[in-house]
Amino acid sequence: MMDLAVTLRPARPEPGEGLLFARYLDEAAEGFFGFMLGSNSKNIIAAAYLEPGHALSYEHVLFAERDGVVVGMTLAYTGTQQHGFSDEPLKRAAGRTVLRMKLIRFFLAPLWRILEKIPEADFYLQGIAVDADLRGAGVGSILMDDVEKRGREAGARRLALDVSAKNMGARRMYKRRGMIESSEWPSSRLLPTLFVHMTKDL
Repeated sequence: MMDLAVTLRPARPEPGEGLLFARYLDEAAEGFFGFMLGSNSKNIIAAAYLEPGHALSYEHVLFAERDGVVVGMTLAYTGTQQHGFSDEPLKRAAGRTVLRMKLIRFFLAPLWRILEKIPEADFYLQGIAVDADLRGAGVGSILMDDVEKRGREAGARRLALDVSAKNMGARRMYKRRGMIESSEWPSSRLLPTLFVHMTKDL
């Protein structure tokens, strides 16, 4: 059996860690940030990561390490925190790419409205990622245990996340952890489901 010996630590506001975070975040979002921000997306996210007060800030990131090497991360925050977030750090980091970002947000406005209305009592997991060679080895479970613990410590009543509808492996894993599929987006029966919203009482 693989010796995990995984330790968890808060992220630090350092450029190198910003690039690590950007890679993990895009993996967790299945390439969405690369689509939204273009070929320079990782540098844009890494720059925004260094600033406080927004959804992609180092303040809300936790890294998993094995033998001193980062092997995974989570990005999570309370609904109350989310309601106070600003888009300005990401806009500043995006520079000229901000127009592309605004256009995509315009076309995905219904989804954005959902993401910007996280209930205050929720602890929202925006992203979780583990290195490919350690998937299935228990690192994800360690990270999820920590997310639930931090949610309870923050006074949240519920854990919430959104997962790609086609990511059946992740959906099964979350269900094994007691999460339920509470809604889908889009909700129209005429359109294919893209995301599934999952929740669990804490």
